[in-house]
Amino acid sequence: MSDISLRQDILDELEYEPSIDAANIGVTVEKGIVTLTGHVHSFAEKHAAEHVAQRVKGVRAIAEEIAVRLPAHKKAADDEIASRVLKILDWGAAISEPNDIKVKVEQGFVTLVGTVDWHFQRSAAEHSIHQLSGITGIDNQLRIRPMMDVVDIRHGIKEALRRNAEIEAEDIEVEVSGSHVTLRGKVQSPRERITAEQAAWSAKGVSGVTDYLTVSDK
Repeated sequence: MSDISLRQDILDELEYEPSIDAANIGVTVEKGIVTLTGHVHSFAEKHAAEHVAQRVKGVRAIAEEIAVRLPAHKKAADDEIASRVLKILDWGAAISEPNDIKVKVEQGFVTLVGTVDWHFQRSAAEHSIHQLSGITGIDNQLRIRPMMDVVDIRHGIKEALRRNAEIEAEDIEVEVSGSHVTLRGKVQSPRERITAEQAAWSAKGVSGVTDYLTVSDK
């Protein structure tokens, strides 16, 4: 697929998505690498735009540079946003110890700091506040407590990759240093790459994943 055709497919998909006002979103494509620019009216729209672009066939990578420009009626004081975030973490996110998470808000930009036991809890904390009105961005600095040894982590990830029908596991190399995982090799699509990375994050005790997987241009 040519870059021109891919760009048009992404623009069409953005227009088709009801949760996004695509009027002010720009799209450029070079060798399958997509750059999203412009502005939207909420962080939820910004996140949705990236997700929509990722699902378009032919996309190899995305650089997301969309700004959030909140309408006046959606703006909120930083202390009010912080209070809402804490309440959501206490009641709406699958986190065992919400008191281990600290929240900082500056001009609507939310930073999460602290520790959790699992990657899904780290993700849940961030995702639970995506739709919160008034936020302009999220910096998830939550760390994961290491809990297993290198051999167990590597074996668990390799088995998870082998079981997944979407992944050619033999083409993926898994390296583990402490609680940090590095993935190398080739995959057939961005979706397969994301699935492989999710498999690595799902292993108990993993505190970081470096993804060096490349998407085949076949």
